[in-house]
Amino acid sequence: MYLIKNALVINEGKRFKADVLTDGERIAGIWREGAKERKRESEATVIDAEGMLLLPGIIDDQVHFREPGLTHKADIHSESRAGLAGGVTSFIDMPNTVPQTVTVEALNAKFDLASQKSMANYSFMLGATNDNLAELKKPGAERAAAIKVFMGASTGNMLVDNELSLERIFAEVSKIVVTHCESESVIAANKARLQAQYGDISDIKFHPLIRDAEACYASSAEAVRLAEKHNSRLHLFHLSTRKELSLLDDKPLEQKRITAEVCVHHLWFSDKDYERLGSLIKWNPAVKSRADREALRVALLEGKIDVVATDHAPHTLEDKGFTGSPNDGRTLNAASGGPMIQHSLVAMLELCRQGIFTEELTVEKMAHNPARLFGFKDRGFIREGYYADLVLVNPNSPWTVSRDNILYKCGWSPLEGAVFSHQVDKTFVNGRLVYDNGLFDEDFRGKELELC
Repeated sequence: MYLIKNALVINEGKRFKADVLTDGERIAGIWREGAKERKRESEATVIDAEGMLLLPGIIDDQVHFREPGLTHKADIHSESRAGLAGGVTSFIDMPNTVPQTVTVEALNAKFDLASQKSMANYSFMLGATNDNLAELKKPGAERAAAIKVFMGASTGNMLVDNELSLERIFAEVSKIVVTHCESESVIAANKARLQAQYGDISDIKFHPLIRDAEACYASSAEAVRLAEKHNSRLHLFHLSTRKELSLLDDKPLEQKRITAEVCVHHLWFSDKDYERLGSLIKWNPAVKSRADREALRVALLEGKIDVVATDHAPHTLEDKGFTGSPNDGRTLNAASGGPMIQHSLVAMLELCRQGIFTEELTVEKMAHNPARLFGFKDRGFIREGYYADLVLVNPNSPWTVSRDNILYKCGWSPLEGAVFSHQVDKTFVNGRLVYDNGLFDEDFRGKELELC
């Protein structure tokens, strides 16, 4: 039992000074400043949070923890642990592992792994292929948070490109369909055109030109068309372009059948950063122009985009093209993806300090909305009776991202050298203090996220 006193609570669009009591796994009491009647205060371990922000735990709806099969890059334990240091108390892992999570048997195996290894709460997506519709409808598939459809090839090559298969997935699957949208035909045409124009296109600077806005829009528009035709529940992952925003509306989340996510790296970086960072910021979809970045920021503020996540996707530096040669990090052949889960919240809070977003908006997009969208029971809010997934943040504790404080198994971050004013001080998962100013409760294991 903990009593967190004098915290500035950011929750449900409001900020207020309060004391919060946890009892077991749940929040037992919330007393605003000045409240007199309290229960069981004397039984609790008191934490004085004067000057700190208290937020609901972050729910990251898109991570690649690489287990099973790719654990030289990352694993469920290492990356969930890194997430705790960044205030992430729950995650949804993607299906492009080895083996791919495209059967109910593989899905259940991942849940079993997480129960043994994850330091945060967890769920998983079941992956679609051109020929596994029966698995997506099989008893047990409902355990997945959603069905993931790669409408563009990325790490793991799970491309679903058969038109009839796509049609049937949208028509017959009852769960949320989540898509990675990039048109393979547009990408191929762009590559051929650039090769004809420049000859050698092996430099990383060509990445956002090959995987351009049109490639994203063409695929996202097709996903929206299919969802509207079949009244499917569609969630568009990692939007990266201004053009795609025309496919969305700004209705309240509960009124939407089509929702969208943006990743922190598309809000933070632009194509001007390739010269400095090279393949460290190579993602699919690509980091694009400043105009695209600004449009994504505005869309987040306006409510067209519903969720902020990471697409946390660790690779080794060798995978990213760092082999000791003079051209390190400049190669288009580098793996796409990068680690972000330890730094996503503080990066967003830094954008708040710059006046781009507010803390209330950040909490809505990173905690409230993922819980609402996927239907996670009693998660994502600071409410009595809800799970005590809580994050205490010191808003005035400047620190610099460096190799000696990066917790990812891959050992690097595209944010190295960035100075953040906010620092996660404590993270509670299911009422347990699991991260405390650099120290971890290594014996703790999270829970499967229950669906409403």
